[in-house]
Amino acid sequence: MAEAVGEQNSSPYLAKRFATGLVTGSADDLASLSGTVAGDLFVFGDIRDVVREGKHLAMGEDTDRVVLGLAAAGLAVTAATYVSLGGMGPARAGLTMVKDARKVGRLGERLTEWAGRSAREVVDGPMLQNAVASGSVLRPGQTIGAIRAAFRTEKAGALIRAAKDVGRVGEKAGLRAAQDTLRVAENPKDLARAAQLAESNGGKTRAILKLLGRGALLLVAGAFDLTMWIMGALLALFGLLSSIKTTTERLTQSWLDRNKARRQRRQIASGASSSPAMAIAGATG
Repeated sequence: MAEAVGEQNSSPYLAKRFATGLVTGSADDLASLSGTVAGDLFVFGDIRDVVREGKHLAMGEDTDRVVLGLAAAGLAVTAATYVSLGGMGPARAGLTMVKDARKVGRLGERLTEWAGRSAREVVDGPMLQNAVASGSVLRPGQTIGAIRAAFRTEKAGALIRAAKDVGRVGEKAGLRAAQDTLRVAENPKDLARAAQLAESNGGKTRAILKLLGRGALLLVAGAFDLTMWIMGALLALFGLLSSIKTTTERLTQSWLDRNKARRQRRQIASGASSSPAMAIAGATG
């Protein structure tokens, strides 16, 4: 066991896994993911996927439009990553992880449906099909320009936001937690909740997902709703207590004022009744 662990942590093994991720675009550990991200960061990975799926589309073959759309979004994010000096890093890594999950069948069914709809908005199928069919290695600039024109990067916002949440999960909780998230999540809201869960629990996130599945993501939303309900209830209680306090103070002050007025009337009445008796006593004397 110790020898196996030592081998997996050795430099040759890590280099081999990095190269595997770089060339094939598949990742099943941190080293291969690093290679896949490196390939995508230098555009190689996304171009590889665009060319492969674009060729299938041009030939009328089965095309993975999810991978095609993710690769198209990846090209835009890679450019933004360079411009922002790594500011789009989580989104770049997230797109890579989503692509890999799709390739190996780890992407949840409903999340796949959503990603497919979003990908169709990013890629102009007929235009890409024509660009690939009429492309030529003798006219690389014209061919690349035609392929690029088939991608509507302004439509990639939803995919990029979702990928950024996946990247945050991977950053805070690890690759395996991100993969588990992609398997149980059903929509972008689930991915955003998973990112919140990872922010709060770090390395414990995967164990929580293993135990509760998608219920863990729903609990994040439920906990938020419960927190808001508790805050609302506390504010209402504070308002009620403040009202009771104010009412009690007013009633107490009113009672004190009435008692004070009553004592003053008694004193006046007592003084008025004692004055004639004193006058009579003085006359008699």
